[in-house]
Amino acid sequence: MPDKITSNAQNLQILYEDNHLIAVNKRVGDIVQGDKTGDLPLSEHIKEYIKVKYNKPGQVYLGVAHRIDRPTSGIVVFAKTSKALSRLNKIFADKAAEKIYWALVKNIPKKEKDTLVHWLRRNPKQNKSYAYPKEIPDSKRAELEYEVIKKLDNYFLLKILLKTGRHHQIRAQLAALNCPIKGDLKYGFDRSNPDGGIHLHARSLRFEHPVKKEMISFVADPPTDALWDVCLL
Repeated sequence: MPDKITSNAQNLQILYEDNHLIAVNKRVGDIVQGDKTGDLPLSEHIKEYIKVKYNKPGQVYLGVAHRIDRPTSGIVVFAKTSKALSRLNKIFADKAAEKIYWALVKNIPKKEKDTLVHWLRRNPKQNKSYAYPKEIPDSKRAELEYEVIKKLDNYFLLKILLKTGRHHQIRAQLAALNCPIKGDLKYGFDRSNPDGGIHLHARSLRFEHPVKKEMISFVADPPTDALWDVCLL
């Protein structure tokens, strides 16, 4: 790795860092972990940042405990030690982290506030999940709570409390309500966003620190654009 931080590593939006964890505000288009595209993932940029900042010899350890989709933005937490990773994995597996998302949709849900429970079945060939009202073979239970928190001229801002962490869960469940997320062609929105992203943002995350055993929380602002900017007013 280089002795100077490259632009991708320099531009990291770091929300929190200590000896055990690092939390960043992921940009639209970044992949959290390497995939078949071969694109350099966010995890590698963070390793580079750590290596240069702390002048670390050899390989830098960084554990991936959870992911958010490539077209979304928002909070992702990585572990800097194997001990922190195993404990962080348990926190997410036990659903002991509070995950809040923001989503911009064009159609308003029939209820301004509700709990959604679906059964999701993933189609690997399409890289898409389908939501069903009842359990079917190979499906997994998905639950979230949503609330309409802002009404814009043409869109509605939903605050979503994610109860389970399924593949494309928020996207699939909102599409099942006929409320696809702005820019999400895969789940029924009529046109893409110029940057190829969607208006889904991991807004806040709260959990007990895996080593210090104290509650920590992060809040990340969405990307700068006209619609998100209005949501922050």
